[in-house]
Amino acid sequence: MKVLFVATECTPFIKTGGLADVVGALPKELQKEGVDVRVVLPKYEKISQDFKNEMEHIYSGGAPVGWRNQFLGVEVLVKDDITYYFIDNEYYFKRVGLYGYYDDGERFAYFNRAVLEMLPQVDFQPDVIHCHDWQASLIPLFLKTHYRNNSFYQEIKTMFTVHNLKYQGIFPKEVLPELLGLGDEHIGGVEFDGCVNYLKGALFHADVLTTVSETYANEIQDPYYGEKLDGLLRDRSNDLCGIINGLDYAEYDPMKDENLSFPYRSSKVKKQKNKLQLQEQLGLPQSADTPMLAIVTRLVEQKGLDLVTSIFDDLMKNDVQFVILGTGDYEYEQFFRDAAYRYPEKVSTHITFNEGFARRIYAASDMFLMPSRFEPCGIGQLIALRYGSAPIVRETGGLVDTVTPFDEESLQGNGFSFSNYNAHDMLFTINRAISIYNDSSLWTALLKNMTKSDNSWNRSAKAYNHLYHNLIGAN
Repeated sequence: MKVLFVATECTPFIKTGGLADVVGALPKELQKEGVDVRVVLPKYEKISQDFKNEMEHIYSGGAPVGWRNQFLGVEVLVKDDITYYFIDNEYYFKRVGLYGYYDDGERFAYFNRAVLEMLPQVDFQPDVIHCHDWQASLIPLFLKTHYRNNSFYQEIKTMFTVHNLKYQGIFPKEVLPELLGLGDEHIGGVEFDGCVNYLKGALFHADVLTTVSETYANEIQDPYYGEKLDGLLRDRSNDLCGIINGLDYAEYDPMKDENLSFPYRSSKVKKQKNKLQLQEQLGLPQSADTPMLAIVTRLVEQKGLDLVTSIFDDLMKNDVQFVILGTGDYEYEQFFRDAAYRYPEKVSTHITFNEGFARRIYAASDMFLMPSRFEPCGIGQLIALRYGSAPIVRETGGLVDTVTPFDEESLQGNGFSFSNYNAHDMLFTINRAISIYNDSSLWTALLKNMTKSDNSWNRSAKAYNHLYHNLIGAN
């Protein structure tokens, strides 16, 4: 089984969000299943020079973008026995950031054509091209149009994974001929409110569709979550599968995490030492018994922060400490800055992001708040479980699939949850979590359940491998 991952970010090379973690971890697990997995990425300016020094240039040629032919360079690097290809074009990728440029429609149209043009030149003919998010969503369309009569490509199947349906890549209708090189007869598969929707192109043309949790796969077929594409997703429901993301347990391991002064696996005492140290670092009163609640996230509406802001003063009536790390919308940044000013003994706000600091917060905190409006999978709750910080989540997407409410009678469950998008339901759940925290025997049982939670990639990799084989069997 030969599979090519096409994505625009991947740890350890380049990362802006959870997509990079998935593309960095899943191929390694698939390789253990006997799959020959390779990954192709843009060669961004931000990739560290150390990695660039390890790359070997293997091809120079061209790739069409509409009526033009743009330079295509291919470089290769092998790391942890995985082959990574990098598409080299300084005009498109020698920039400060990854996304958000006026010509993103052109940049990623080029990237998709470049990937397909690359394959014969690097002597790799995949059975499946596995595309991730809208920036890699044109490959299924191109295979069924520009490359349909080329024998090299005719047996290649495509899988497209939606990591977040909200981000779709919508551009003016003119890009169809100018960037994609296609006539109006192909507009049906990409048309969206009079524009061209790159992501819709994959939803319409890919052989198999997946998303990053079973619940989210069901949710996006409903108008509330479907971002105006629910009708198409319902039409393709037989081709749509939800597979929960895993967590790289080698990367996220509190026993081996170099960011922690007190490594631990399940030791409550050592976890408390991490809390005491963080309290001292942040200037909060040192107390092993005071529950510490954490938020590590992008400070945006999707993450349910309007619920937090509306009940914040009521929450502060508890004996609790609150640590916030992240950047995002100005209104939330200012709210949490102000909260730290108003409650200096209880709140510590950090409008930045630092991976090592985030790990120390996970290790120190007792509870991790994630009340998302929607959450395709989520990685925060998985890290929290790994580090023994009880997740408090809203029941949506991957949060439902990974967090089971704790039950005081049966002592089963690994966290806390609430179903309605309601601030007072959330506050009730937080207060319940604090009550259980104050009962040492109940909290010890909950910690044990968190330790036993298995969110490694192993199960998910087997599910993807099964899908690949079913897809090839359909040839």
